[in-house]
Parts: sequence; structure tokens; C-alpha cells
Amino acid sequence: MIKELRTTELTASAHSLSKVRASEKHPVPSDASYFDYGRPGLIYNLRLPKALRFLDSDYCAGGRQAMLDGEARSQIDRWFPFLFLHVFAGLALFYRPSLTAIWVMVGLYFVRMFAITAFYHRYFSHRTFKTSRLCQFLFAFWGGLSVQRGALWWASHHRNHHRNSDTELDIHSPVKRGFIWSHIGWITAECNMPTRYEVISDLVKFPELVFLNRFDWLPPICLAALLYFTGCMLDIYCPIAGTSGVELLLWGFFVSTVVLFHGVCSINSLSHIWGGKRYETGDESRNNFFLALLTLGEGWHNNHHRFPGSVKQGFFKGEIDITYGILKMMQWCHLVSDFRPVPQEAYDQEQFINKDLSRG
Repeated sequence: MIKELRTTELTASAHSLSKVRASEKHPVPSDASYFDYGRPGLIYNLRLPKALRFLDSDYCAGGRQAMLDGEARSQIDRWFPFLFLHVFAGLALFYRPSLTAIWVMVGLYFVRMFAITAFYHRYFSHRTFKTSRLCQFLFAFWGGLSVQRGALWWASHHRNHHRNSDTELDIHSPVKRGFIWSHIGWITAECNMPTRYEVISDLVKFPELVFLNRFDWLPPICLAALLYFTGCMLDIYCPIAGTSGVELLLWGFFVSTVVLFHGVCSINSLSHIWGGKRYETGDESRNNFFLALLTLGEGWHNNHHRFPGSVKQGFFKGEIDITYGILKMMQWCHLVSDFRPVPQEAYDQEQFINKDLSRG
């Protein structure tokens, strides 16, 4: 009997020791300043020294839940990043841009706009197509170049927007809070800073995406450094380009980023104010031809709010959707697959509250 008890005690001790060792290897976070991912691994359990925690976008100094439960109001200190971008974009006016700088500025606008519309929006937010894990990571990094935070943060808030569109719970409704709030103000509210991991369980299981989301400043820094370095090299080895490191940094990064930011934000604000409505959606989402051109197809917002699961947002002739066209080419190259189509219901005229099929 004594021998059996000792054996039981030894087994229990060994089991407890293994649990301790496991917890040492994969510590369970208890800090209220972070989301409890509930997963093992370095990326999920990494905690920077206090002096460096400002580099971690998942760190919530006042407590994560306290931030989420906070009042939805703009805070002055949250405006500094936007002021920083706009001030440096303004400095570009003192540098007459070369043709090279203009091409880089325009090119990076559209390349990064596509990353937002195709990847952040149609892939990460709505899962309207499939891709490989490697491409998924590259798409998240590509979107991160846009300086619109990480793919997981973007997707989590966008999913909440669709659940509560133009209600009191909508984080950026111009109908409820006005144009300025829906365009930029909501981003400066502390309650909207944390990533709502609870609504993106399908994405949080990928540690590489969590890493990019936590350190979302890495892609923009890489882009800015690359532009400056490229400009310096062109200035030295290809003077015919007529550009420099400072010029490419100001025009290619800052000006392009500011214009891109307002282009994307116009969908949150103007697309719920300006345009026509084809479908009854229970909100004020609108179709707008001009915004569709500006955002490579996102302007068909009423279409999208009625059928958010469709990879294509321009449903009818004349509804230009450049993002969808590029995704089709990527499909031919086997980079993406399994497109979720426009449902046949979308073409049932009994659905329409506006018969103007070209403009919605």
C-alpha cells in the first residue's frame, strides 16, 4: 500500500514538474495589458522590456479591456502620427519633384491601394478567396507598407463595422458621428487602438500574422529606408534620373502615403454619404463611380454591403473593379484561388430599389 502511494506521489510530482517546465517554455500571459492569445510559442508570449513596449502595437498601457471599454472620443496625442505624416508631406512642396519622383509617388499609391483593397479588405476581412500560407504572409507585409496598421487590426475592426453598419455600435459611421469622425477621428480614439482578436480567430492562429500585427511599423520603415537608399544611389550613379534620397522619401513615401490614407478613408466616410443605392442594406452604403476609380473598385460600396462575401464588387457593366481584374490575373498565375462569386440573387431585379444599373 505504501509502495503504491509513493508511486502515485512520484507520478503526480512528475506530472506537476512537466507542467511547470511547459509553462516555463510557453508562459501563459497574465498581463492585462495584452490580449491572452491562449497559444504557445514565442510570438504569442513575447514581452518587450518596459522601455520598449511602445514598439509593440498590442501593448495597452492602461489595460486592454479598459481601453476597449473606454469612451469613443478623439484624443489629442493620437493625432500626432497623422500630423507627422502630413507635415512631412507638406515639406515635399519645397522640393520640386522630378519625373522619377512623380512616377514613384503615383506607382506606390496604386500598388499599396491594391494591397488594401485586395488583401486587407477582400482577403483578410472577408475571406473571399484562398491563397497559400506564404502568400498570405507576403500579402500582409505588402498591405503593411500602406501605414494602416496590421492586417489583423484592420480586419477585426472592419468585421465589426459590417456587423453594426451605421448603428450606434459602428466605429466609423458618418451618419451617427459625422464626416470627420468617420474619416479619421475614430482612429484617434483609444478604444479603437487594440486589435479585436476575438472576431478574427481564423487569423490569430498564424503566428507570423500576429508578429506583423504587433510590430506593424516594420513594413513602413523598410519602405521608407528603401526609398531613401534608392534615391541616394540614383543621385550618385544615375544622375539623369534627377532625383535624390530626400526627394524620393518625401514624395514617394510621405506624399503618396497621405493621399493613400485619404483615399482609403473616403470609403468609410463618403461612401456612406455620396452616391446611389441599388440594394436595401439597412444602412447608408452607396455606390460611387468616382470613388471606385480612386480606390480600384471599392466605390461599389452598396453592392459590397449587400453581398460582402463576393470577391467582385462591381456587379454590372460599367462598374469598374480594377482590384478584381488584377486578382483574376493572379489567379491565372496560381497565386490565389477559390474565388467566392457574386450570387445570382444579386441580379434579381426584385432586389433593386434603384434601377440605374450603371451607377447604382
